Amino acid sequence: MTATRTILVSGDPAAPEVAAATALHAARQGRRTLLLAADDPHRTLDAVLGVRLEAEPAGYAPGLAVARTDEQAAFRHALDEIGGRLKPALDLLGADPLDPEELTALPGTARLALLRALPAVEAEVLVVLAPPPADLIATLALPEQLERYLARLVPEQRQAARALRPLLAGLAGVPMPADWLYETRAKAAGALAEARAAITAPGTSVRLVTAADTHPFAELRRIRAGLALHGHRPDAVVVHGVLPDAATDSPDPWLAALAGRRRDELTALAATLDGIPLLTTGPAEATLEAVADRLYGTGPGPEARAAGPWTVEDRRAADGLLVWRLELPGAAREDLDLVRRGDELVVGLGAHRRVLALPSALRRCTVAGAGLQDGVLAIRFAPDPALWPR
Repeated sequence: MTATRTILVSGDPAAPEVAAATALHAARQGRRTLLLAADDPHRTLDAVLGVRLEAEPAGYAPGLAVARTDEQAAFRHALDEIGGRLKPALDLLGADPLDPEELTALPGTARLALLRALPAVEAEVLVVLAPPPADLIATLALPEQLERYLARLVPEQRQAARALRPLLAGLAGVPMPADWLYETRAKAAGALAEARAAITAPGTSVRLVTAADTHPFAELRRIRAGLALHGHRPDAVVVHGVLPDAATDSPDPWLAALAGRRRDELTALAATLDGIPLLTTGPAEATLEAVADRLYGTGPGPEARAAGPWTVEDRRAADGLLVWRLELPGAAREDLDLVRRGDELVVGLGAHRRVLALPSALRRCTVAGAGLQDGVLAIRFAPDPALWPR
């Protein structure tokens, strides 16, 4: 089966229109496509399409189905996974279990619903109306974070000592974790692995949408840096509401001056994107087909772009150091925060943080300094003589 090409469309209020046009274009290219609304409580995509989206995919156009994530179902699924395990404890406490009709999705369930939906999609192209960029970055980071918490709280290697648990319980005088805890851990680990595989697949990318009149340079820079920190790179930036080229020749001096400024802003923005395609739409397109034609023409559209590799450079012969280079396009020095903690490095970029496991060679080193230049964070490590082989 061909791997799914997943496009996560995120940005300002024009994102629903761009997502719908992107899905329609893929279907017109002859590719079986699903358009999925995620974290869209006001049903903005419904308004763009003129139909009411439900959890079950429904046909919208030839080759194109539409649906929305179901937060309530995702929440109930999560509770069902542990409900049976909790029932004896609830009975012991005399507590009455909640009826399904009483269950209301908690904050954050939308992220889990999207992560649960991604691996289950069977389509050639999946276009997702994703949450706003800050929430999307947090969602993309969630599987790795939860895997780390799971490994710390319920280490997998402890399950190997199942035969020894009764003996250990007798020696320690405390009950040992029951088998159901490890069974639940295995299910959770499997679900997280599936979600992470879908997120990090070569065909998965983010398409950012911004308005022409919002001067998006600083905000786009921060979004790109946050995505890069978690190993993602936009495949395109869509600027909507762009004035036509003819407006620069308008007899109205105000309109001509405005069009000239916007044209210069787009030129400057394109120069900062490091080769990421810059796509535009006009102030008002008549139909979704017109938006799709304006964005993508007759071609297949932007392809997914892999983030640059994070490599360790051995400079011991020259200056006695090893340098770990992390490509973080858009990162600013004033937003950067670095903390070494054992065999891990905590990297902060503004509101975004990631805990990175150090490559094995660097675990036997001390941090000697760091520098950020041209979107590359270079962290210098000095070998520890007590740990480094002579």
